[in-house]
Amino acid sequence: MDYLDKLEAQSIYIFREAYREFKNLAMLWSIGKDSTVLLHLARKAFFGHIPFPLVHIDTSFKIPEMIEYRTRLARELGFNLIVGQNSEALKNKRTFPDGNTDRITCCQLLKTEALRNTLSGKWKRLKLDHTTGAFVEDENEEAYTGVIVGVRSDEEGSRSKERYFSPRDKNSDWEIGDQPPEFWNQFKTEFAPGTHVRIHPLLDWTELNIWEYIARENIPVVPLYLDNGSGMRYRSLGCYPCTKPVESSAKNVGEIIEELRSGKFAKIAERAGREQDKDGGGTLEELRRAGYM
Repeated sequence: MDYLDKLEAQSIYIFREAYREFKNLAMLWSIGKDSTVLLHLARKAFFGHIPFPLVHIDTSFKIPEMIEYRTRLARELGFNLIVGQNSEALKNKRTFPDGNTDRITCCQLLKTEALRNTLSGKWKRLKLDHTTGAFVEDENEEAYTGVIVGVRSDEEGSRSKERYFSPRDKNSDWEIGDQPPEFWNQFKTEFAPGTHVRIHPLLDWTELNIWEYIARENIPVVPLYLDNGSGMRYRSLGCYPCTKPVESSAKNVGEIIEELRSGKFAKIAERAGREQDKDGGGTLEELRRAGYM
């Protein structure tokens, strides 16, 4: 087995452990490269079928190509797509693009609160109806107690503090100092009632591993990751008012891999184009403590 085979096998093992241990399981899908690799691995783990819903938190400010890709892929693959949103904040224009909050507050409202209340079932969920192609209200209001997430420890400092099976309290709050040890591939999967668990099958993957696996498995990704002739491309995807592309002439996955191997981005953080990460020290960790992805 080469190193990609080992990473794949470990991730598939984590998927199957999660499915065995958690009754109400869901997977977050942000449409980015990591969660799209996660989607591919889920299909491998369960022989082409995904036995749990994929949840997308729609801020309404995602880059349009991301939403088009999301809906098209969900229809093509036929998986159960659930969409959550903070419709009240959007209705009242309590957002950074509307000029009524700062970036961090906007993230708290449109991502953290929307995620927490979507996972708990307190807020309305929309479900893709594969018969009509439209989104309809989901009748299932049960809370998702186990949530699979495409977090990688090398992506950003607070993510390196995660575990493969990382408990939160009933409000999705994360106590970093109270994480279970995980030695010798032994994972704690039994938690007290009311515990919300985040599961991270990609935890030990790197950005380079992700792109090498995309190349090997021929996984389609959003074209925003590639240079369209402007000399710019996105390295990390988010909301368009707060996400900037990087200078790069990589027009295909192979050229992205060469950039990463050559060290072009060795001293540039993967999320360097995400403006909310820069608004004060430690803000992303504080967001994640409160339930942010």
